[in-house]
Amino acid sequence: MHQILVATAPIYLLIALGYGAGRAGTFTKADARVLGRFVVGFALPALIFRALTQRPLAEVLEARYLAAYAFGSLLALAIGVGVSMFAARRGLTEGAVNGMGMALSNSGFIGYPILSQLLGSTAGTALALNMVIENAVMLPLVLGLAEAGRSGANGWRAAALATLRQLPRNRLVQAIAAGFAFSFSGLEMPAVLGRSIELLALASAAIAVFVIGASLVGVKLRGEIGAMTGVATGKLLLHPLGVALGFALLPAVAPEMRMAGIAYAAMPMLSIYPAMAQQYGRESFSAATLVVATTLSFFTLSTLLMLLHS
Repeated sequence: MHQILVATAPIYLLIALGYGAGRAGTFTKADARVLGRFVVGFALPALIFRALTQRPLAEVLEARYLAAYAFGSLLALAIGVGVSMFAARRGLTEGAVNGMGMALSNSGFIGYPILSQLLGSTAGTALALNMVIENAVMLPLVLGLAEAGRSGANGWRAAALATLRQLPRNRLVQAIAAGFAFSFSGLEMPAVLGRSIELLALASAAIAVFVIGASLVGVKLRGEIGAMTGVATGKLLLHPLGVALGFALLPAVAPEMRMAGIAYAAMPMLSIYPAMAQQYGRESFSAATLVVATTLSFFTLSTLLMLLHS
């Protein structure tokens, strides 16, 4: 238990520090956006590239892991959409926004800083594979469903195709492709270049979680408490259970990778959740849900990691 708390508690203390700096006015949301762009545009791509080039391609490109993580994510999305539409009597667009909150994890900003302390390089490999599923499968599907609810079938196709067309310009996707290509080539990384990439990758953890805290300033928790709690619970409990079921159906994945996949799924939703929900009029709900999930995740994640570690 002590080892788990040593890994998780500092991350949430840095989130609290970022929140405190934002509340005090010494670090604004504009500052957070600048650092967030640095993390997403440079530090995380360096981290992913480094993780993929530290192992042989056969060890990195784990098809069963990809299938299990995709299964759990699609299951969480389907339940989120289904409950919203048929139990809560909401529309498809709102169901898609709720499902997005349940099925897409904050793997880079919160997940990796925690799991890298427990799993080492395995955390980076799993992060890269998760990014493949989230960017190539989940995001086009979620945005397509949201547009279908607002604009019909033509909106579904347009949103999905637009998301797929943007993938080659995504820095994280570029890092994944470059990492796979370098690993496949069998070339040896020059020491100077390797050290530079390592330093850039190391910058991601502390900056990312500090930015999360600063971005939560000003979010008001009011209205739709039941729906917010439902989405947060689905993200923190249902998503990891779905991924665990995927691994049970697709055995022969290394234990460390199974632990990484389940733990990544247990992270709160991605930090840009409110920004993505804004175009559908759900920004306030999504921002408040992000606060609830991030706060609760300290307890749920610490408990889960203790169980997985034992």
